[in-house]
Amino acid sequence: PQRNARFLTLEGSLQACCSLRELEVFSRAREVKVDPDKPLEGARLAALQARKTLLVPTPRLRTGLFNRIVPPPGATKEVLRRCATSQGVRDFSVPVGLDSKAQVDLVVVGSVAVSEKGWRIGKGEGYADMEYAMMVSMGAVQEDTPVVTIVHDCQVLDIAEELLGDHDLTVDYILTPTRTIQTHCKRPKPRGIMWHKVSSEMLGKIPILKTLRWREKQAGKDVTLQDEHPALADTSRAAIPDREVMAANPQPWSDPVNPKSVNPKSVNPKSEASDTTTTVYVGNLPGSLRVSQLKSALRELQVLPAALKWQGAQHRAFLDYRDQGAAHRALSSLQGLSLGGNALRVELAKSHRDKGQGEINTHK
Repeated sequence: PQRNARFLTLEGSLQACCSLRELEVFSRAREVKVDPDKPLEGARLAALQARKTLLVPTPRLRTGLFNRIVPPPGATKEVLRRCATSQGVRDFSVPVGLDSKAQVDLVVVGSVAVSEKGWRIGKGEGYADMEYAMMVSMGAVQEDTPVVTIVHDCQVLDIAEELLGDHDLTVDYILTPTRTIQTHCKRPKPRGIMWHKVSSEMLGKIPILKTLRWREKQAGKDVTLQDEHPALADTSRAAIPDREVMAANPQPWSDPVNPKSVNPKSVNPKSEASDTTTTVYVGNLPGSLRVSQLKSALRELQVLPAALKWQGAQHRAFLDYRDQGAAHRALSSLQGLSLGGNALRVELAKSHRDKGQGEINTHK
């Protein structure tokens, strides 16, 4: 019954997206980040047709920050149209890691409402604001990277300044079916992740945030979360979540006296839990890395395994988790992580697992 309404809405969206090609900032851009929403399908198509590198955020940032859309060689206009759809984003994309050195030249976002001053209101979940802050954190955008929003004319209205926070993303251009508005916005964009506004719940929902938080903590930045007590914002704070995680994971995974030892029951393939154990393979470990450094990173990211097998001489380690959900959370959190200057290779250890367990038995 709503087919005509949807058609008219998308038709207006496509008209506005066509205006994107006329912007000088679009012509200059080589890498363009466009949200995965349906109304921005035309913007994604415009980037692909112009042979630009198209980056699309992963839905709700569950599996990383964004993917790069890679059309097949010799893609026709019809194939490019398919690549620009939500299904095409899934079928023709590759993940972009934190160490990919992405340099986004133009950011295109959707909005619920936007003012001619460049003040923007999203759906209220904060994902667009967080995506931008994360791109700042990883060096993918600069202060002068232009931000464009594409909306219907009725979505352009006055917004009270008191509704905005310092974490809210502002826009430089507004495209509607009938207008192109350059806002000349003076309000600064987010300069990075504001950890004091990030909750533990959000940290749990967005695994890549854990990695970025760990990195910024290593760089000496204050990464105290919104719901953490200010008195805990010191060097002893890290011990508290460790105890909480260990309490939820009662079987020891290492001996504090001998850090290379493992709990034999948790890694013996004949043990009771071995049938349900999921192993994560971590490779490309630098030769200078100590097992304690890897454990410290796992604690900080809150992805402690039930057992760890360290094979530093082979530049690898195996992490055993008691359920697939925990293993996949570890996989997401460790993707793109660098230790000792090396970008880790992380994957579910299918063929590696049996080999690793055989070496454990030999070692024993």
